[in-house]
Amino acid sequence: MSSNLEKQYLVHLDSIIRMYDDALKEGVNSWMPERDAYGIIARAEGAIEKISGRHSPYARQMASILGDDSHPSYKAEIITGIVAALKGDIQDGYLASLTELVRGEVFKDFLQMSEYLLSEGFKDAAAVIAGSTLEAHLRQLCPKYGIDLEQTVKDGKKRPKKAETLNQDLAKVAYSLFEQKQVTAWLDLRNSAAHGKYVDYSREQVEQFVEWLRYFIEKHPA
Repeated sequence: MSSNLEKQYLVHLDSIIRMYDDALKEGVNSWMPERDAYGIIARAEGAIEKISGRHSPYARQMASILGDDSHPSYKAEIITGIVAALKGDIQDGYLASLTELVRGEVFKDFLQMSEYLLSEGFKDAAAVIAGSTLEAHLRQLCPKYGIDLEQTVKDGKKRPKKAETLNQDLAKVAYSLFEQKQVTAWLDLRNSAAHGKYVDYSREQVEQFVEWLRYFIEKHPA
């Protein structure tokens, strides 16, 4: 990939991340206006497919998020994390080799995708995908235990609960306090990956995250 094209891609991805940060400032309780969320999603969708291809891990994860019934603000948050991971991989010079590695590959699930990316050295993309998988599993567990996925905020509107709030609710009925603390720690790692703080965690920690997550999902099926 040419240097000039890389710079163009980085500028475009960075503008999406800034757009997300600016939108959060206008929101309430970390939930942005829906018009901003949809704008971010549209720009990110176009950028991810153009830069990484429709069959890349970034595009696959984005398609999964777009296909669920989550609040637009939640979708914008997760997809911006995918954008940040893509930006980091371009900066590290990984994108050209990554698109070759994943072309034609079929992943049975997102954890398998994370493990594959780790084996090829892409810890940041693996962390984003594993973190999204953890949050999705928490949301799937809640109906099983009668836990509401939404809460009323100051403006009187219903908003989806944050992942850590769901974790706190689930710890009362589904799993132990020790597991709650583990979930909190891994959600923190996910947040670092989603916001481009790649030096806050190591490849080994992402490996431990993926291994723990597979065990956690098997132990607490939704």
